[in-house]
Amino acid sequence: MTTAFKDRNLIAVIGDEDSITGLLLAGIGHVTDHGKKNFLVVDAKTQIQTIEATFQEFTERKDIAILLINQHIAEKIRPTVDKYQQAFPALLEIPSKDHPYDPSKDSILKRVQKLFGE
Repeated sequence: MTTAFKDRNLIAVIGDEDSITGLLLAGIGHVTDHGKKNFLVVDAKTQIQTIEATFQEFTERKDIAILLINQHIAEKIRPTVDKYQQAFPALLEIPSKDHPYDPSKDSILKRVQKLFGE
């Protein structure tokens, strides 16, 4: 691990209330000295601009190693998610209780399949 990534020790989450609650209970919650959280609860009233802005913020933060996003929420900002190609933070699309995982929509899986010519 290079020194450029040694401070990346957080997992960030953009997800529905059930996913966020479960992950917070597992201990991933963090609030900085400036009041910035490492999670965003998305519901029916959450605006697309808020999701995109949070995605941009989380992918630019130097303390986040992994960004988890519910796949059905990633679909709302798919062009932004598909453009993201950095190694850190690693981006993982996860299922939610009400929305099962669909591998055909996963941007990372699509990129891997393209590399292997599938």
